[in-house]
Amino acid sequence: MAKGNPLQQQLLKAGLVKKSQVSQAAREQEKARHGKGPAAPTDSQREADRLRAEKAERDRAIEAERKAGAQAQERKAQIRQIIETQKVARDGDSEYRFNDGTLIRTLLVNAALRRQLAVGSLVIVRFGDGFELVPRAAADKIRERDAGVIVLDNGQNKGHDEPSTGNAEDDAYYAQFQVPDDLIW
Repeated sequence: MAKGNPLQQQLLKAGLVKKSQVSQAAREQEKARHGKGPAAPTDSQREADRLRAEKAERDRAIEAERKAGAQAQERKAQIRQIIETQKVARDGDSEYRFNDGTLIRTLLVNAALRRQLAVGSLVIVRFGDGFELVPRAAADKIRERDAGVIVLDNGQNKGHDEPSTGNAEDDAYYAQFQVPDDLIW
């Protein structure tokens, strides 16, 4: 104990610390003085770290894609359930024609269903290979999930101005003619 730190010796003499504590502190100081710092990473370690990071990123991307697919499937199932539970029974012998993209489709409806379609209280939606009629409330729920399923919604444009021809004089002239909503073509 001849070589110890003078402060440590004074603390030992005063009885404030034990000899084992002084020895432990001395060993830790010696290790800190002579101890090695962290070794520089080798090329193989850097390559392994890079590969681990790439794999983790790929795994995150795959998981995100899987979650997006699962959410899309869930939305489709919700839409299918809404249509199955809310669809309106179709009957009648009158043809109702509507646009489905570039094609003209036909549904057989009665006069009451035709009026409801014209005013927008019923909406035509795509269901499997065919089409179904659903009430406006159900159509709004479907639109929240996937607006592409809705084929015809005459009530969606309510509150918007009538389409313009671009010429104010023509618009004023044609405004005097009433076009029926249930025009059969």
